Amino acid sequence: MNFPIPPALILILGALAVPFMKGRMKNLYVIALPLLALLCVYRLPEGNLIQFEFLRGFGDVNFLRVDKLSKAFGYIFTINAVAAFIYAFHLKDNTQHVSALIYIGSALGAVFAGDVITLYIYWEIMAVASTMLILARKSTRSYGAGYRYVLMHILGGLFLLAGIVMSVSQTGSIAFDAFTERNLGNSLILLGFLVNAAAPPFSAWLSDAYPESTVTGAIILSAYTTKTAVYTLIRGFPGWEILIGVGCVMTIYGIIYALLENDMRRILAYSIINQVGFMVCAVGIGTNIALNGAVAHAFCHIIYKSLLWMSAGAVLYRVGKSKCTDLGGLYKSMPWSLAFGCIGALAISAVPLTSGFTSKTLIIQGAAEAHWQWAWLVLETASAGVFLHAGIKFPYFVFFAKDKGLRPKEAPLAMLIGMGILAFFCLFFGVYYKPLHDILPFPVDYEFHPFTFEHVTTQMQLLLFSALTFFVFLPMLKRTDTIVLDTDWFFRRGSSAFVWIADKSLNGINRLVHGLVLGRWVPGLVHFFRQGPARLMVAAMTPLWKARGLEGEALDDTRRAFFEKTQLGAFPVGVTAFLAVALMAVLFLL
Repeated sequence: MNFPIPPALILILGALAVPFMKGRMKNLYVIALPLLALLCVYRLPEGNLIQFEFLRGFGDVNFLRVDKLSKAFGYIFTINAVAAFIYAFHLKDNTQHVSALIYIGSALGAVFAGDVITLYIYWEIMAVASTMLILARKSTRSYGAGYRYVLMHILGGLFLLAGIVMSVSQTGSIAFDAFTERNLGNSLILLGFLVNAAAPPFSAWLSDAYPESTVTGAIILSAYTTKTAVYTLIRGFPGWEILIGVGCVMTIYGIIYALLENDMRRILAYSIINQVGFMVCAVGIGTNIALNGAVAHAFCHIIYKSLLWMSAGAVLYRVGKSKCTDLGGLYKSMPWSLAFGCIGALAISAVPLTSGFTSKTLIIQGAAEAHWQWAWLVLETASAGVFLHAGIKFPYFVFFAKDKGLRPKEAPLAMLIGMGILAFFCLFFGVYYKPLHDILPFPVDYEFHPFTFEHVTTQMQLLLFSALTFFVFLPMLKRTDTIVLDTDWFFRRGSSAFVWIADKSLNGINRLVHGLVLGRWVPGLVHFFRQGPARLMVAAMTPLWKARGLEGEALDDTRRAFFEKTQLGAFPVGVTAFLAVALMAVLFLL
């Protein structure tokens, strides 16, 4: 390639032409843009392709750093975008198309950024564009969720910006490479990345906002923000052992809340937290096989998670409901949506011969080889839990369970094609995993084979145990129309408490100052400056009048007349001159 074209600009600049197109041409155009970006990613040679000096001594701004890690994420970001826009072929909303293209483009820009300045710019564009996909549903709940979403991402962006400023000032470099020093600046950068990765206690924004997005918006949202955060963790913080604990907490946290949840799209939202936890844990382990597992799992996760959101979106599109208590029996009228959803459910559960098995096995093998026994045990346990909430609970309560008499039409053809593409990849990479392993960025001393007797039998035992547990405890798992409280309860309560404290303290001080200053001091000063000079003049002249023999009423009349005259600014020339001389004498003596 003679002139490298950033894939991000293909989507971001291409989005500007969307409002000027109509009908099928617009839908074909938004599908062609990520296809063109995919071709661009494939043809990009490795190296630092677009860079220039930023500030002398701080290194170069690197708009396009291409290596195997960035290309792996570039491939899946564009492949998923193609399937998502095919699925959304019915959509005519310019706001959603433009926002989605800018959002995906900024995610691509972030993974190809070679410096923290470029990364931060794309990071903030992602936050704004993704917020528009939530607001595009135009409901009271989506407006509230979008407001909370953007506030949380502003907080994460501030963490990131503060960390970048501190890190650059300490190192003198803006390059985005692995951070080795455990200092405050790098820790703040890590915290900013973890906010976007939906790590507790900052995870509630995901389960709050994604289910309130539009049908197609939620599919796109599920793929990019958290996986861009995973990319930055792989690039910047491999081997930071604190991430092992964070990732293990995320895997269990997502399972617990997904099992409690009643809304099908909130189940899938919590499942994202669970799955990202596997990747975060792998980054913390930091070995080459674990890091490859994180990349492979991010790749496969985007495919099967988007497929699950598509299946749920088809139900929402046809039925208009998303609570499990309102659904059931849809297998009779939406068999293709069920079939594709089940493929996604099997893949996320890491059933052998699906993509989730080939990627998740890499992570678990990495934990075992690094002798992180407790992490290995948590990940194995979480694998069983995934099958409970996403592999069985989601399809069972949405498509089976109690028949509510709903008989909607099957999803439109374009939606089925989009689901079919992703379902194909779920099975293809499960059966023939070599193309996936070939794009993994980190070298391993041996060829890894997921389909060993040990791996297959261990996974099947976990899955069968999970299935048995689900159906034995099915009466306890039947959903009621309830609301699950997440960590956002603390933020909402905390914000209310903050407002109350601010009202009673800061506004109390404000009322006190207002009463003293505006109620007493300012009127007193106005009164003094209005009458003070005249009263001083009267007091100064009174001895002179008494010396002239004025007393009683005559003196009072003279003082009153002089006071009224001086209030008007009229002063006898002699008196003024006398006071001026007296003032000069005082100043001279001082």
